[in-house]
Amino acid sequence: MSEYVIELKNVTKRFPGVVALRDMKIQVKPGEIHGLIGENGAGKSTLIKVMTGVHQADEGEIYIDGQKVSFANPKESSEAGVACVYQELNIDRLMNVTDNVFMNKWIKGSSGLLDYAEMDRRTKEVLTEIGQDLDPNEITGKLGMGQQQMIEIAKAILIDSKVIIMDEPSSSLGEKEVEQLFKVCRRLKEQGIAIIYVSHKLEELFELCDCVTVMRDGEYIWTKPIEEVTNDSLVSAMVGRSLDNQFPKEFGERGRCALKIENLSQVGRVDDVSFEAYEGEILGFSGLVGAGRTETMLALFGSDPIDGGKVYVYDEEVNFKSPREAIEKGLALLTEDRKGQGLVLGQSVKSNLILSSLREFTEGGLFLQEDKIEKTCHENVDALKIKTPTIEETTAKLSGGNQQKVVIGKWLNTDADIYIFDEPTRGIDVGAKVEVYNIMNNLVKQGKCVIMVSSEMPEILGMSDRVVVMREGRITATIERDSKHFNQESIMQAAWGGSLDD
Repeated sequence: MSEYVIELKNVTKRFPGVVALRDMKIQVKPGEIHGLIGENGAGKSTLIKVMTGVHQADEGEIYIDGQKVSFANPKESSEAGVACVYQELNIDRLMNVTDNVFMNKWIKGSSGLLDYAEMDRRTKEVLTEIGQDLDPNEITGKLGMGQQQMIEIAKAILIDSKVIIMDEPSSSLGEKEVEQLFKVCRRLKEQGIAIIYVSHKLEELFELCDCVTVMRDGEYIWTKPIEEVTNDSLVSAMVGRSLDNQFPKEFGERGRCALKIENLSQVGRVDDVSFEAYEGEILGFSGLVGAGRTETMLALFGSDPIDGGKVYVYDEEVNFKSPREAIEKGLALLTEDRKGQGLVLGQSVKSNLILSSLREFTEGGLFLQEDKIEKTCHENVDALKIKTPTIEETTAKLSGGNQQKVVIGKWLNTDADIYIFDEPTRGIDVGAKVEVYNIMNNLVKQGKCVIMVSSEMPEILGMSDRVVVMREGRITATIERDSKHFNQESIMQAAWGGSLDD
């Protein structure tokens, strides 16, 4: 029996115009939580797809329990004991828990009909193994993201997985849900199941992992026990350079009030929200999952109808009925769901970059100015350091971080006055985060108004000029940067509903 439950040796994977993996290797022991980290575009997603049979390596070898294998498709990988919980969950929200757990693995009774009694029993059993008390007949769409993720993990356990790959598993979870996720990971570790934990959150690696492998530009850099690693050594290995300041905050000059919200309400989601945002500043929005931050932004942007309140853009009252009307008034909204709302994944990088500003690239309102489009898109790619073979590449083929940069480029091309960034660095690496922060800095120095919704406390404290804290659809505090309350403790106190002393 091999020392490793899964081992890759000298794996190379090529796509037209790019080598995604070059002589990559990784070795994972049973019952080990093995961190995998690298910048966006480093090749992590390709590596995962090779391990799960979505892609086949052009060169190199894969071993499961010391036996050489070759996966022609995900079914063969699954049968060999390799499972993956993807960042974008493979959940049918209209089906119940049992149907999701047993999807394509149905149990039939002697009559040939589906044996729901047995499937419900097995579902309850496997969920109990990971500490979940869920009704097998509950409709999955009614459950929180953390519970849906546990269903994905239950599916992996059901097929007797030897190794479970978790791809950015905490990216959409709140603090309590992350704690539950970690408990489940440790419980799986005790059962001898190996976990490959892919995350951009360095603090999670230090808290959870036994060791960590670093990738850069599709190549293996090193693997080390977590106790031999520091934050700085991880960052340097990932980006090939040191990042002396992970939050390069620059200050603009506060100008006019660009956006004013009075008593904004949306039944069941937003309750009497009022705030002002100014030119030359970054206004941060903090709060726990479900606090109403995203709902507020979608409502004021015209994506969702409002039930009460007023919105002013540069002292002019507006009533946006659609995002198009908001864009015409100089607003831009980078949504937290880049794949569902921010991009047309089946379209090219070029098409996505001009998606929100087509009028700027038409002649006489009829014909696209191809030369202008080509020039602008190449400038976007260079300025934002988007890793893509060409601007004609299908956006779905880019890494998550590079997809995020395409979304940012799309909105920068509108030359808006007010930029709303909802979770702008979710799922991207520390190097790419700094690039996003510098984009915000540049906008602020140009006199633009920037609103940043973030669940990352260091990001809120590092980049905001003021912080609005929300809880259950209401604002509980607004904190200036020079206030004594501009710290994690006070913000969390307000997020939990506590009052701040003067």
